[in-house]
Amino acid sequence: MRIVLGKVRLACGFLLAAGVIALAGCHHISFTDMKPLDDAGMSYDAIEQLRALDITSTEAVEIAKAKQAGLSDSNCVEIARIYHGRGQHFDAGGAVAGLLRAGMSEGPVVEIARLDQLGFGAGELQAMRLAGLSDAIVLEVARHRAAGKPVLSGASLAKMKNTGMSEATLLELARLGVPDSDAAAIISSRHHGAGEAEILRHY
Repeated sequence: MRIVLGKVRLACGFLLAAGVIALAGCHHISFTDMKPLDDAGMSYDAIEQLRALDITSTEAVEIAKAKQAGLSDSNCVEIARIYHGRGQHFDAGGAVAGLLRAGMSEGPVVEIARLDQLGFGAGELQAMRLAGLSDAIVLEVARHRAAGKPVLSGASLAKMKNTGMSEATLLELARLGVPDSDAAAIISSRHHGAGEAEILRHY
């Protein structure tokens, strides 16, 4: 009887050990569906670079959105690398696509990703570009926000543009970190004939 019980315990022990090994093996096996990237026209080399970054299936879908909007393979990999470098999963494919479709160039979009400004504020950045504000102005606003510094809002800058204010002056106002609370006064002064040089001298 003792021999039988011993054999039963031994068999149970083997089964338990096998189960632990199987579970451990499953834990290390991760499958990422790269088909969205292939369907988006991404090269094999770029897909393998993303695989090496250990992206998830959800990230692959988000990256495919950016790729379909015109982001190059190399910049798709770079943005994924930026996010992973911060310990984040890339979830901003729609934001990247929106900026690109609004006319923004790839370089500034990647820089906005580096500034971690592809979250909730990305919609306003897209609206700024659609309003005809340049990449440089949009990027300057993103830089100030990333640093927690005051800057004119996209809506205020668009209104100033509509008064005939030049690109150079709008960019300088953004660089100077003019607070949005001053926007109404600047627009009013423009309506009363103030020149751009006069407005800049105030800051």
